[in-house]
Amino acid sequence: MTSPAPASLNANAPTPKIRDGQSVAEVHDHLRTAILHGELEPGSNVSLAHLADTFGAGRTPLREALRLLQREGLVIAVANRQVRIATLTAADFEEISIARLALAAVAIRITVPTLTSADFAALEGCMAQMEHYQKVGDQVGLRLPHRAFHHTLVAGAGPRVSGAIGELTDHTERYRLRFGAFVSWDDRRAEHRAILDAAASDDADLAAERLAEHYVRTIPLVFGVLDPDHDFGRLRTTIRAVAPGAGAALH
Repeated sequence: MTSPAPASLNANAPTPKIRDGQSVAEVHDHLRTAILHGELEPGSNVSLAHLADTFGAGRTPLREALRLLQREGLVIAVANRQVRIATLTAADFEEISIARLALAAVAIRITVPTLTSADFAALEGCMAQMEHYQKVGDQVGLRLPHRAFHHTLVAGAGPRVSGAIGELTDHTERYRLRFGAFVSWDDRRAEHRAILDAAASDDADLAAERLAEHYVRTIPLVFGVLDPDHDFGRLRTTIRAVAPGAGAALH
């Protein structure tokens, strides 16, 4: 089998330079963002020297950051001081989707009864901010209130669980961006409103179903490009177990 070609950065994407003396966490964040947003081509081999030169990273924090990315499954170590950017596969996306659905459906059920008036005010604020950023076409700005909205709804399950959900969401975004799985803003707004309204009415089960529907809606869009004949059996089993009412969104 021919080895993948050396990695190259997406010409249309900005490449952040890492200042001298930055921490491992900062180097990790820059590289992780580049991988998740497709600036580093999935399946390509890239040398440590190339990454150090392109991102302006020191060798020691770079190696430590790559170890963290390897643990997360975003890079694979190969010979000759190189790493391979993880490929995008149907099996991987299915596992990510199963884990995300299962964890989030449980976490929101735990969280809804604990939400306070201040939490709901913050959630309404996130909705307003998302609307603003969408109107001005700032998709980067939109990510922060969107992440805060979803984190607030699952935070009651604890930092380890909510952190895992956030990581899985980032991995899902990698597939969504790559395969153009975009839902209209009107639909996304309505889905977020439905989740928030269910939570505000203290209906944890309905909130879980609305959240699962929101997640599930993009799954067929990704598979429509990645693997049009994919068998949704395992995903349907997951949905039936954690949010049966969301099953209709998987079609």
